[in-house]
Amino acid sequence: MRLQPALDLLARVGALPAGSVVDLGCGSGVMASALKHRFHAHDLVGVDSSHAMLAKAEGKAFDQLQLADIENWQAKEPALIFSNAALQWVSNHSELMPRLAGMLAEGGTLAVQMPFQHGAPSHRGWSQAERSVFGAERTESRLNVLAPERYFDLLSPLGDINVWMVEYTQHLAASVMGHPVRMFTQSTFGKPYLDPLAYEDKARLIAAYEAAMAEAYPLRADGSVLFPFRRLFFTLR
Repeated sequence: MRLQPALDLLARVGALPAGSVVDLGCGSGVMASALKHRFHAHDLVGVDSSHAMLAKAEGKAFDQLQLADIENWQAKEPALIFSNAALQWVSNHSELMPRLAGMLAEGGTLAVQMPFQHGAPSHRGWSQAERSVFGAERTESRLNVLAPERYFDLLSPLGDINVWMVEYTQHLAASVMGHPVRMFTQSTFGKPYLDPLAYEDKARLIAAYEAAMAEAYPLRADGSVLFPFRRLFFTLR
């Protein structure tokens, strides 16, 4: 289910001109096979800023792997820049997105999918738990993702753009380690809240977050959760 948004984004990409296909923020390469199968005549390039992720991507369908920060990455006329759940970690989208679009070959496509979940209890719950435990928000909550209309206004002068949102209902399995929503968010959105803390403070914050999640997302009889999660998509050709 976690790959479904990426597959849905890929399904909205049309025919491509000559040039490479770039998986920007490729991580461990979970989309490599699908991208290579769809665009087998194109070189597939994986780009990520993590040595560890690129090591996991080795041996997958990529023709080339590049270690680079997205903020500084450059490419010469790729046919497709495809980014699945990566650009939300990069700042200054008002400059980033037009810059990426400007790299494309004539007739090329920029295809992006990002979480748009910041208003949901799963994400607001971390800052609320922080306030309840420590009496104030200690962690700067930096939101990089813009409103859908902002991406349309930024990119519509550059080509044909489609912007849409989908709310997926994910079935999160029961976990003996804690509430399924906490297990889903703690290594991504919750990471900046947890990483600076000593063990005792971390345990207190997790307990407060778990209590909020139990109320917002009640467990089913088997301990699992049905978890609504909203995603923002756009393609620019």
